[in-house]
Amino acid sequence: MAPTSSFEQSDIVTINISNSQNDTVSFERKYSRSLKIYEFKGKLEPITGGNAGTMRLELYTGDRLVAKLDDDSQPLGSFPIEDGMRVHVVDQFQCIQENVPKFELSQEEYDKKADSLRSFLKKNKLGKYNEEEMAKQEEERKRQEEEDNQKLEATTIGARCRVTAKNNPVRLGTVMYKGPLDGKPGVFIGVKFDEPLGVNDGSANGKRYFDCGPKYGSFVAPKAVEVGDFPPEEFSLDDEL
Repeated sequence: MAPTSSFEQSDIVTINISNSQNDTVSFERKYSRSLKIYEFKGKLEPITGGNAGTMRLELYTGDRLVAKLDDDSQPLGSFPIEDGMRVHVVDQFQCIQENVPKFELSQEEYDKKADSLRSFLKKNKLGKYNEEEMAKQEEERKRQEEEDNQKLEATTIGARCRVTAKNNPVRLGTVMYKGPLDGKPGVFIGVKFDEPLGVNDGSANGKRYFDCGPKYGSFVAPKAVEVGDFPPEEFSLDDEL
């Protein structure tokens, strides 16, 4: 009989499960390495309340991303998964039912876990436990807040503007509002666009700040707004093919 390889792994792997909805962790869950990823996602549904059809899985050791489990047809064991690692479930959790069981630990129980994400962050002074980094973030927040207030003060209602925001096309419009929004931190500039490239009609959370047609309005961060001589673009039938 051939000797057993020292690298041969057990079919069962013991891992922890976290999710993007909250900071609860389900510890020491056992799964077969032969499970296909889509089957594994199905088993994670009742634990996290996520949807197997939309969830994305990330494999971590401590706080370091090891791999993304992004091939539903592959077995769990085809990824570099080891005992004690953590699978993080990323989902919108829009289909959570009231009767879906959720894993919960009391604050005291979670603090006692030596292998929890929180313990790892504390031990390595990462995230909110890194005082120097948090101080830098607070300094940057105050600097951005000051810049936003200066931008707001210099912006005139009725001025023409150009809005450049991430994941959106460059849009031209008119400044209609500047200031805070109920229930939202920070300050915003309300813009009426020349074209229906916005997300509202000048209202937010049931409160109206200015008037415009549906999809012609948006509230954007001051840093995304450039005030200047931006005349409305003219369109004619000659421009159409």
